[in-house]
Amino acid sequence: MRSIRPPFAARRRRGARRGTSPVLAAVGLTAVLALTATACGSGNDNADAQSSASAAASSDGKIKIPDDLKDKLKEHGFDIDKWKNGAWKNWDRDDWLREADDFINPIIKGLWDPDRMRGADDPDQDKGVDDADLTGDQGVTDPEPAPVQARAVQPAYHGAVPEAGKVFFDSPEGTMVCSATVVADPAHPGKSNLVWTAGHCVHAGKKGGWYRNIAFVPSYNDAGKTEAQLQNAPREEVAPYGVWWSDWAQTSDQWIEQGGSTGGQGASYDFAVLHVTPEKGSNGKSLEETVGSALPVNFNAPAVTQVSSITATGYPAAPPFDGQRMFQCSDKPGRLSIAQADPTMYRIGCTMTGGSSGGGWVAKGSDGKPALVSNTSIGPVKSGWLAGPRLGPVAKGVYDSVSGKFAGR
Repeated sequence: MRSIRPPFAARRRRGARRGTSPVLAAVGLTAVLALTATACGSGNDNADAQSSASAAASSDGKIKIPDDLKDKLKEHGFDIDKWKNGAWKNWDRDDWLREADDFINPIIKGLWDPDRMRGADDPDQDKGVDDADLTGDQGVTDPEPAPVQARAVQPAYHGAVPEAGKVFFDSPEGTMVCSATVVADPAHPGKSNLVWTAGHCVHAGKKGGWYRNIAFVPSYNDAGKTEAQLQNAPREEVAPYGVWWSDWAQTSDQWIEQGGSTGGQGASYDFAVLHVTPEKGSNGKSLEETVGSALPVNFNAPAVTQVSSITATGYPAAPPFDGQRMFQCSDKPGRLSIAQADPTMYRIGCTMTGGSSGGGWVAKGSDGKPALVSNTSIGPVKSGWLAGPRLGPVAKGVYDSVSGKFAGR
């Protein structure tokens, strides 16, 4: 009997398997500080660093921390020096920030080096739930789609899908990775710093809190090299358009309240929007200007039955994939209903696996132009299909809130 897989984040294996993979998230406030790591190779998360001070980039390119954000860190009991030297690895339940306004994501310069990024590719294949758990659902679920073989995107990835990339983060289970998309910002036309991903790529849901060290790498491994070829690759080759840290994150309240690691709980609201800032400090260019594109988001997409085709993009990491290369699936979507009270989800045939979570789903709008209509959320334990939330008023509220927060900056 098929089972529904946990949300498709992927994690780095560290010895024995640990816990379940993360799931969806909610509104979050991030405090930004710049820390310069000196020993951040694979398996070494110590950040022997120096902090600077103000939220905007100064003339020397460093991110500064204003006093009010320093005070916020203190309110949560975090000492900046201890955090930069490894206190972020304390996942004690009482210390794991959970609420919407608790998100703190200090920049640790150099933490995401090529080895650490390459290592965050081991998918979590823990328990799913049987389809029998869905038989009482009163929503509409179409027959399971036939698997669609994921096709490799031809490099350079930036030329084919300039908006796509990977999100890296740390969780209690280890170093993890998702996929993501640069999206347009109505408050800053042509100069967006917004990234769309899955909620479970930033927050653990009802039984956890905010993940840490969340960063976006557009066009990861742009040349499409194999894992072996990336062994000694410089950071500029692995992350040709830089590493962008999240200085604000928001997702649905439903994800924080309902999100679970198995069975699809909260999956209909499994989306998140990040505002990002460059690790090296601003050179005056936004993320959109840096990569050259940003997708609009369609919150009024037609009913599932009226969409002729959706294309999902991501970096799948479970076998037979290795997390280093970009893939896509295109299929006519069907409907999947997890809970009667929740919106029906899109579902497509696709063989992408863990690590593709959060990747953008794109369809043509009434104007014939591509727009983001969903993101990868869940799939079966054995690959064959993917499901993503249909973006409606709740998703638009999340998006508008993040855009509005930075409208005057």
